[in-house]
Amino acid sequence: MRTCKQFVSKALLAALAAGLFMACNGNKAGNNNAPANTPAAGTNTPATGFKIAYVDLDSLEAHFEYFKQKKSELEQKQQGMENQLKAKARALQSEYQDLQRKASTLTQEQGEAAQRSLMAKQQQLEQEAQNMRADYAQSETKFNEELQKRLDDFLKSFNSDKRYAYIFSFRTGQSNILYADPAYDVTADVIKGMNDKGAEAPAAK
Repeated sequence: MRTCKQFVSKALLAALAAGLFMACNGNKAGNNNAPANTPAAGTNTPATGFKIAYVDLDSLEAHFEYFKQKKSELEQKQQGMENQLKAKARALQSEYQDLQRKASTLTQEQGEAAQRSLMAKQQQLEQEAQNMRADYAQSETKFNEELQKRLDDFLKSFNSDKRYAYIFSFRTGQSNILYADPAYDVTADVIKGMNDKGAEAPAAK
């Protein structure tokens, strides 16, 4: 489901956007006071006391079982709503066509009454579609917020020893990170840890 994925991606990305901004500002501020042991450009060893890592969001979404399960449930809900609305729209169209066939046999009063009935049913269907869209949007928002909370909680636990100063998000073609060294990719650890937690509810704020 394209819409769901787009929302979820933004939700997962938002958690670390502020950290990316702070990291960029921190690098600018520290340029004039870099420690003597800062490694030369091109080395793979980060500066002492400042380690970073990143999570590949595409891989996380592809392998985090709880995400896949809930995404599938949302897709089924969306498909069910679409099927229900299409069936009612077809029934209304059939009723309209039937009225056209019978038009010559109806009095003016009967025709006008039938038209009013059709218009009322059409408005009712439009309202029902609007209500369904609102209900789906609410479910999707709740889904995204829960995923965000799960990721936040896990990363706090994962980095409880403060081994990393920043954990960034990365997505091919949609990231502010221009290069990501696989040596700092902690995605597999995050996926395993979050899958191990399974359907456990996120901690309350």
